[in-house]
Amino acid sequence: MKHLLKTEKNYSYIEVGEGTPIIVLHGLMGGLSNFDAVTNYYSTKGYKVIIPELPIYTMSLLKTNVKSFANYLHDFIEFKELDNVILLGNSLGGHIGLYHTKMYPEKVKALVITGSSGLYESAMGSGYTKRSDYQVIKKKAQDVFYDPAVATKEIVDEVYETVNDRNKLIKTLAIAKSAIRHNMAKDLPKMQTPTCIIWGKNDTVTPPEVADEFHSLLPDSDLFWIDKCGHAAMMEHPEEFNLILEKWLSARNF
Repeated sequence: MKHLLKTEKNYSYIEVGEGTPIIVLHGLMGGLSNFDAVTNYYSTKGYKVIIPELPIYTMSLLKTNVKSFANYLHDFIEFKELDNVILLGNSLGGHIGLYHTKMYPEKVKALVITGSSGLYESAMGSGYTKRSDYQVIKKKAQDVFYDPAVATKEIVDEVYETVNDRNKLIKTLAIAKSAIRHNMAKDLPKMQTPTCIIWGKNDTVTPPEVADEFHSLLPDSDLFWIDKCGHAAMMEHPEEFNLILEKWLSARNF
């Protein structure tokens, strides 16, 4: 199902369904379509799924950092007049969700993170010296997943275009530095927001021990594993991801 992108004020976003708001936060090179399975499923289950386009490549270089994106998210939530939101983030999106929750805990009812940066990641700002070599970039895109076939030509082309756009590459490297700078190890023990951690057992970008560390540091968290799964569980195993999350939301009365 193709979802229409709404544009209002300075925001572009997808909005589907009615009910408790789930705001989905995409990663560095993650298109909104990566969350189609989440959108289609939860928009029929009593949730309003909203996916804002994050200004990853449109902010000024000085503002290209995790904190600015978290503030952008806060402004978007205010603009939409939302309260008690559930934030669901993959990769950089998880980090933005965590940082936003640290700053504005009263706005967030629950957090869902999968393959999140914030403690450690291995691939965001490295390995672009051979960026003009399509095969090298293709391999890099495939390595994000357990099953390389998930990296369709469309996904590989998008990554290739991004890393070969000088402006986007500079922003990508700035974000990678910002992700390291905004390490959240000291913040997590103070964050009481209920958090669902769903992780691929074969994630090489944010390896399994990262999920274990998130789980041990976050006071109110539950950790679930998906086998034969890389960095983007909601794409690689959408049905299993949705069932895990649905059970968790139900158990927590969300």
